[in-house]
Amino acid sequence: MTPSGPIDHVVTSGTFSLDGGTWDVDNNVWIVGNADEVVVIDAAHDELAIERAVGGRRVVAVVCTHAHDDHVNRAPALADRVSAPILLNPAEKQLWEMTHPDRSPDRELVDGEVLTVGGVDLRVITTPGHSPGSTCLYAPELGTVFTGDTLFNGGPGATGRSFSSFDTIISSIREKLLALPGDTVVRTGHGDSTKIGDEAPHLEEWIARGH
Repeated sequence: MTPSGPIDHVVTSGTFSLDGGTWDVDNNVWIVGNADEVVVIDAAHDELAIERAVGGRRVVAVVCTHAHDDHVNRAPALADRVSAPILLNPAEKQLWEMTHPDRSPDRELVDGEVLTVGGVDLRVITTPGHSPGSTCLYAPELGTVFTGDTLFNGGPGATGRSFSSFDTIISSIREKLLALPGDTVVRTGHGDSTKIGDEAPHLEEWIARGH
């Protein structure tokens, strides 16, 4: 894969396990920056494929939107290969330790902080609900928000498993994500992208369905 712009993308395949179940999943791995340096968002399943997509650029950080195993299972391996720190919200500690009990993230993701890489500002937005410290990254200059498993094309992320809350994810989406401009592209942890303006009209439907 040849790096193509400020946002590159690779899909990796593997499994997600929690609460005694295991499911096959395809994950979106996002690479954001320029021709010299990038961040990797959610190092899932295949560190070699991700490293190929990085294409020799310097990796400033491996950022985890949350710590479900399908989003972090290759984070340490990738971080070691590219000599980059792992960033994660500290509320994800218990989930992280289920996958990596002997390795801690290198730095905390803090709500409101701005990560700058390759001339792109990524504003950290903490959006609990899918998990306690789920985090989105908003790049206003790119008109894009990377939402992990908080918001998908078609609605909020799942909240039927441990450490999740439907009411909390709805509050996060309503107060923090739907406040973004309607033409903001939502780049998700799984599946197709969408736009804030395409999802916002369905909020009440999600609430009715969730309850």
